[in-house]
Formats: sequence, C-alpha cells, structure tokens
Amino acid sequence: MTVKAAIYCRLSEEDRNKQHETDDSESIRNQKSMLMDYSHEQGWEVYDIYSDDDYTGSDRKRPEFNRLLKDAERRKFDVILCKTQSRFTRELELVEKYIHGLFPLWGIRFVSIVDNADTASKGNKKSRQINGLVNEWYLEDMSDNIRSVLTDKRKKGLHIGAFPLYGYQKDPRQKGHLIIDEEAAAVVRAVFTLFSQGYGKTAIARMLNERGIPNPTEYKRLHGYRYQQPKSPNSTLWKYSAIAHMLQNEIYIGNMVQGKYGSISYKTKQNRPRPKNEWYRVEGTHEPIIDRALWDRVQALIQQRTRPFSSGKTGIFAGKVRCAGCGYVMRSSQSHGRYYLKCPNRQVSKDACAGAFISLNALENAVITELNQLSAQYLDKNNIAAQMKIIRRLSEDIFAKQEEQLRNHIALYEKKISEYRKALQNLYLDKTKGILTESEFLSFSKNFAEEENRLEGMISDSRRSLSELQRSKESKDNPEKLSEQYTNLEHLNREAVETMIDYIRIEKRLPGTNKVPIEIHWNF
Repeated sequence: MTVKAAIYCRLSEEDRNKQHETDDSESIRNQKSMLMDYSHEQGWEVYDIYSDDDYTGSDRKRPEFNRLLKDAERRKFDVILCKTQSRFTRELELVEKYIHGLFPLWGIRFVSIVDNADTASKGNKKSRQINGLVNEWYLEDMSDNIRSVLTDKRKKGLHIGAFPLYGYQKDPRQKGHLIIDEEAAAVVRAVFTLFSQGYGKTAIARMLNERGIPNPTEYKRLHGYRYQQPKSPNSTLWKYSAIAHMLQNEIYIGNMVQGKYGSISYKTKQNRPRPKNEWYRVEGTHEPIIDRALWDRVQALIQQRTRPFSSGKTGIFAGKVRCAGCGYVMRSSQSHGRYYLKCPNRQVSKDACAGAFISLNALENAVITELNQLSAQYLDKNNIAAQMKIIRRLSEDIFAKQEEQLRNHIALYEKKISEYRKALQNLYLDKTKGILTESEFLSFSKNFAEEENRLEGMISDSRRSLSELQRSKESKDNPEKLSEQYTNLEHLNREAVETMIDYIRIEKRLPGTNKVPIEIHWNF
C-alpha cells in the first residue's frame, strides 16, 4: 500500500529574496526540496504541498494550515511532514490537540525531520512535549521583546501604526514621523471650522457627502495609499462616527497619542480598549493641522453638548430627541430646578430655525402614555410572560453550556499541571542517569515551574468566572416581573429608551396653546 504524505512549509518573516510578491521565498523553496527528497527516500507519494509564507507559528488563520487540517480530517493522506515541529505550530495547546490528539484518531502520522518528532515512535512523546514548551516560551519571549520595542517607540512619540491618520502621510525621510497631506488636511480644517460655527456632526457628514468628498478610507484607496479594509467594503460615505473621532483626535494639534488599545494575549490578535491613563501621549511630535485656538473652541462646544446628558434624569433621552424644524439633536437646559430640551440652532442664529422647546417631564409623560396605549392595544401580558419563560429556559441552557466550558477548562489546566509534574520527575531521572546536565535540568525545571504557576493562575481565573456566572444565574428576575417591567411603565430609564425608541421629533409649540406636537419613532 502506497503511503501518501502531505508536506507543510511555513515562513514567518518577510523574505528579501523574493523577486515578486506571489513567488515562494527562498526558505520555502529549500523546505519543499528537503521534504520532497525525504519523502522519496522513504518511498512515500507526495499527496500535496501546503505552504504558508509570511505567517507566524501562532497564527491560527493560516490558509494553507487550515486546508491541511481539513484534508487531514477527511483522511486524504497518511503522513504530515514538516521541517520542524515549530513550522506546524508554536503553540503547545495545538501540539496536544492535533499531534497528540486528533491525528492519531484520524490515523495520521506526524513527522518533523530536523528535531526528530515522530508520532510513530512511542518513546518520542516527551521530546515533542519539550519542543512544544520551548516553542511556547519562544512565542512569549518574542511577544515581550516586540512589545518592549514598540513601547519605547511610543514613549519617544514615534508613529508605529501601519496607517497614518487621515490628513497625514508617513515621512519618507524620517521613520516614525508624520507630514501633512495638504489635500486631506484641507478637509480636516473644514470639518473643525464647520463644527465651531455650530454645524452638527451628522450635518457636516451630509455636507461632505453632498460635495462628493470621499471619506478617509476611499480617499486613501483612490490615491493608492495603504488603508484598513472597512467592514462595509462598498461604503464610501462620511458618517457621524468619523466626524466625532476626528474632532477629538489630538494628533491634529501635533500630539502623538498611541496605545489606546492593547492585545488580550500574545496568542490572539484581538484587542481591547485601554484606560486613558495608560495611553502614550507625547506633545509636539509633528506639524499640527489645527491651531490651538480652534481646537480649544471645538472641545468646549463638544463638552457643552455632551455634559448635560452625562448622567441622571437628563441622560434618559440623550441623542434621541430632534428638532422637527432643522433636524438637530436637542440639548438640555435647566431653569428653576426643572429640565428642558431645546433646539441648539436658536443660539447659533435667530434665523437658522424657529426652534423647538419642551420640558423633560412633559416628554417623559407623553412617551409613557403612548407606550402604555400601544401595550394595552397590541400586547398580551400572558403571552409575554410565556415568552419570558421560554427566554429564561434558553438562558439557563446558555448558563449550563458556559458552566460546562469553564469546568472543562479547569479540568484541562489541572491535567496539564499533572503532566508537567510527571515530566519534571522524568527529567530528574534523566539527570540522575547523566542524560541531562545539572544546568539543563535547572533550566527545564524553572520553565516547568513558571508554566505551572501560569496554569494555576488560569485555574483561579476560571473558578472566579464560574462563581460570577453562578451568582448572575441566581440573580435573574422571574418571568412575570420581567414582563411587567415593559408592559406597565410608570417611569423611563436609559435602557428602556435605548431599546424601544429610534428617535423623537419635537415641533414648535402651537400658537395660543401649551401643546407641543411630538412624533415618536419606535424600534418595533
């Protein structure tokens, strides 16, 4: 019977020997040649060659790596052949999952020829585990080194991002320095000026779109610059969020601000926001597009518009209420201990808009009245309670799955600790037999101890998450109370408004009356 071998090659760094981007690097060609020669020596037939160029050993999204795994699961070959185990993966978790777990179940042998890893050899497992640990430590050390270098550059105010901010270009003569892109900078100045003149963020976005000015991503694409692929590839329009981010970005006044997001772990590319006090901020690193006076005026206006809705009663309708006359979001004001919403255009210009005005209590009462009318007309409380019971049962299923997953993680971590302790005992026996030197044993045992401490920390975190999950499960309200919460409202809160209301339009008060026409656009 002919043995079919799948060859897997990988290179993690940009190879300067490439003539063209689509060519294989010299290292990849060397790997292929070495592995094909080895296959022929063993009398194996090469089923296919899987090659990932410019991918790290911790990247689980490698296209050829994943194609290899799918073909392995379908039993399309008998052997996976690599130059070293680290070419397949540098993660100990994947070593255990595939090389020691799934591959044997699928009847597939794993061989790496340089470090002598071979699943056909029973006495070879310890060596493969040590290789996996060493590769795991290499990943962590490399991540720490890269992070240290990037942190140093951030502290010095050097730009380290792949894409410069709209309005700037990377200086070709000085690495890490930004220079102004005048064509885009003119748009940035226009945005700041319009906002300082009283135009809202949505209105500014609309004006730019009407003038046919491409948004930052489309601008970079049209000019052949590098850019981050948008989530909506066909979108070329300016949006509220783009204007909002621009108006508060200090890079436009010459300050380099970086490190707003940090990676969760060296094993994943996912990022999470970092507290503002952990950002890296260096003043005067490049030429500003916006002068300080205009910047301060814009920041004061932003603060003025957002502060009234920061908390408490006034925050219930934040961003939801618009003037019917001009479409601007209404702002809150206070007089004699009472809160009101009014059109901001009345302050910009008397001729800009006739203006809308309403007390917060009157608006809340109007919303509650209409909501309860809709509830009485269309909703069946018994049916809602029944639906809530179904939702609760589904929630309990979700809780059960999350709980099972956490318990499985704890069991896995405890199993790994047991394996490390057993491996340490075997290493000690190797030392007593003279297979390992004293320094080699101390080095390995230190690393084993550090890995054991890390796993014990992960066990503690998982147990803490399990306790929090159980507390959350016990604190859930009963279905009847949940249904009552949304069918018999007496007061509103921000959560209810955000869930149920798209926006509200307020007309100017009808002459000779106290009636203010209100138009509520619901989310249902």
